[in-house]
Amino acid sequence: MAKPVTSFTCTECGAAHKKWAGRCDACGAWNSIVEEAPLAQGPGRGLGAARGRMVPLAGLATDEPPPARTASGVEEFDRVLGGGLVPGSAILVGGDPGIGKSTLLLQAAAALARRGAQAIYLSGEEAGSQIRMRAARLGLTDAPVRLGAETNLRDILTTLDAEKPDLAVVDSVQTLWSDQVQAAPGSVAQVRAAAHELVTFAKRSGVAVILVGHVTKDGQIAGPRVVEHMVDTVLYFEGERGHQFRILRSVKNRFGPAGEIGVFEMTGGGLAEVANPSALFLSERGQPVAGSAVFAGIEGTRPVLTEVQALVAPSTLASPRRTVVGLDSGRVSTILAVLESRCGIPFAGLDVFLNVAGGMRVAEPAADLAIAGALLSAREDAPLPPEAVLFGEISLSGALRPVAQAENRLKEAQKLGFSQAILPESQRLEGDGAMRIARMADLTGFVGEVFGAG
Repeated sequence: MAKPVTSFTCTECGAAHKKWAGRCDACGAWNSIVEEAPLAQGPGRGLGAARGRMVPLAGLATDEPPPARTASGVEEFDRVLGGGLVPGSAILVGGDPGIGKSTLLLQAAAALARRGAQAIYLSGEEAGSQIRMRAARLGLTDAPVRLGAETNLRDILTTLDAEKPDLAVVDSVQTLWSDQVQAAPGSVAQVRAAAHELVTFAKRSGVAVILVGHVTKDGQIAGPRVVEHMVDTVLYFEGERGHQFRILRSVKNRFGPAGEIGVFEMTGGGLAEVANPSALFLSERGQPVAGSAVFAGIEGTRPVLTEVQALVAPSTLASPRRTVVGLDSGRVSTILAVLESRCGIPFAGLDVFLNVAGGMRVAEPAADLAIAGALLSAREDAPLPPEAVLFGEISLSGALRPVAQAENRLKEAQKLGFSQAILPESQRLEGDGAMRIARMADLTGFVGEVFGAG
């Protein structure tokens, strides 16, 4: 029989080591490496082993139907989840400190409790009196939500097992600690153990569990990446502190589309839902100004119109600045290179600033044409047609490539009063309504047609 191999793991970063050391080579933490005992018996057909139950893909006639979703009462929150809460699901919500995660989840728990469901809000960061003060400010004191302030994982599981609520919110998973793990609260080992126990409880009991997670300086949820794999849904609450808009985005969802967004507005009375985010993001647009382009994008299943703003100014630096907010900086650098190489329009010696209005973040390649239009408009000091929207992907050869769901983009633009669209020549359309369509084969043709230069 092979001798079991002992492993050593860092409780801070999760790195594996062959032997114990005082300092972790991966993260640099001191006295964080602990010994992990191997399994007493590996997998095999020993005593007590039982054969697993196998069923056909179509299921059996005696199988229970899938559980129905439960609407929380916050429509934008339900939209991101795919239609509501699924019993037994585990949801991880992350976001910057002070962005409004606790406010959103307290409002969702209160809305669900007012519908007759039982909701429990457990906080390891605030006392019950602090949560009640927030509830009073939000006008939620009449909601029958049960509050608890606890960080001991065993006590939390015992409470949830006895109460059997419909929804349990744990704020946050980094504050929990288990007496079975020899590590400090917030460490990788503690976060992994707490998440595993809570996800297992959700699957076993049918209780929907929402975990709040802290984020690192890079914007990623702190702790081991395995936590995101364990849960069913991962949501990020985004927004800039200088803007009142907040965006709830799903990056993983086993019960609905990933990439869906919900838009909220931070007010004195809490988070207010925004039913038409396109109108909100474009509400500040006034007279036509150089450097502004309207992009018709798709976020999840909904079309959203956003304004891409650009500023190009002479630079006194040896290396001109490239500042990008709300867009992929690598994608912007590629577009600048294509404009210079394929169209002969240099940006050397010029500072370039790009921003998406309203604190929105745009990641899809369909925004390439709008980015190029805003850059050219700012450089030439020539406004784009104010009634036009742009979308299309730019290849490295300078050709414009078609994008998906063009009809939905045009319908949303027409609904908001736009009458013209600039899009790739090869874009297929089943119906464009009353929109005037300007088709461009490549970026050179776009420059010559819109700005009168080739």
